[in-house]
Amino acid sequence: MNPDLSRLQSYPFEKLTALKAGITPPSNLREINLSIGEPQHPTPSFIVDAMQKALTTDLGKYPTTKGILALRQQITQWLAKRFPELAHVTLDPERQVLPVNGTREALFAFAQTVIDRRKKNPLVLMPNPFYQIYEGAALLAGASPYYLSCLAENNFQPDFDAIPADVWADCQLIYICSPNNPSGTLLDKLTLRKLIEKSDEFGFIIAADECYMELYADENQAPSSLLAVCAEMGRTDFKNCVIFHSLSKRSNAPGLRSGFVAGDTTVLQQFLLYRTYHGCAMPLAVQTASVVAWAEQAHVKTNRDLYREKFALMREILSPVIPIEIPPASFYLWQKIPISDTQFVQQLYLTQRLTVLPGSYLSRTIDGINPGENRVRIALVPDVEDCREAAHRIRHFLETL
Repeated sequence: MNPDLSRLQSYPFEKLTALKAGITPPSNLREINLSIGEPQHPTPSFIVDAMQKALTTDLGKYPTTKGILALRQQITQWLAKRFPELAHVTLDPERQVLPVNGTREALFAFAQTVIDRRKKNPLVLMPNPFYQIYEGAALLAGASPYYLSCLAENNFQPDFDAIPADVWADCQLIYICSPNNPSGTLLDKLTLRKLIEKSDEFGFIIAADECYMELYADENQAPSSLLAVCAEMGRTDFKNCVIFHSLSKRSNAPGLRSGFVAGDTTVLQQFLLYRTYHGCAMPLAVQTASVVAWAEQAHVKTNRDLYREKFALMREILSPVIPIEIPPASFYLWQKIPISDTQFVQQLYLTQRLTVLPGSYLSRTIDGINPGENRVRIALVPDVEDCREAAHRIRHFLETL
């Protein structure tokens, strides 16, 4: 067996299942689950229709790993329209874009491609809390994770200025997440620019997980992308920079398993080589549905409006009993709570039949500090009425503490 498998930790939801084991919640309350970031708004019908139509013709064909040109072209058009800085940059659909089966698969496979395990002490830097795929990808690529604690005093983002030079020297890959999971905070352009300059100095690759990019609070302040900052710097080759996007959150299509990576031509050439052997070609019907999804924008605005409505009602209902800060993006509340996060989750489920995720399950303890302690992640993914009911239950629970 691969010895690195023994280094993997239990996934947060396995821990959550164990935490709730043996608890009998009130039978008169229906279950509400706000622990998993699985969008539950309806998938737009035009996406479903496009896929159903394609199924009648495309199941008898092998898809290529590189994907159909129409999809890659549509992705480059979306990038140019979504990020004004890229409007005058000619993104090459042949060399700078690859379709992937959702960001989870791609974020994991990416580390297997870019890590050189022959070098001494290869490091993969990542935010802490984090999406656990980053950690597993690093370990199974033969590297060591290096955790960058994201604390309130630094807007729940890594403090890149505090990283020692010897760590930068050993860094081969850094995962960044903006908008951040779980806090929803953003890396500003100046920070991204400085990180790119560090990459130039030390030669590491930046993997920007931007899968929550289209879920933002202010319609007039859309978050920016790592590639947009590259373009502002005149780096149209996007050297050592790769972004990851998905239709799961943007278009309420987590089951479609469709996303893309874009950026550095040299890096993506090697990633394509890896993927050719990996056996991860996207089914043609999924590609066809993805083309129409990336081409249409109105449903994404509707999606954002629904999340804004849910954040607003959570603040209205909960503010009298606990401070609520609405994040600039994502669909999570990264909520500070008055007792331990595991105790909070257990008691909330026991009394209210409502599940949220302990913050410590998304984090690692570094220098005696776990950035997720005394916080829970609340995913506002059910419909508005379920979120309203959940808010009232959480308020009632807090009032009994």
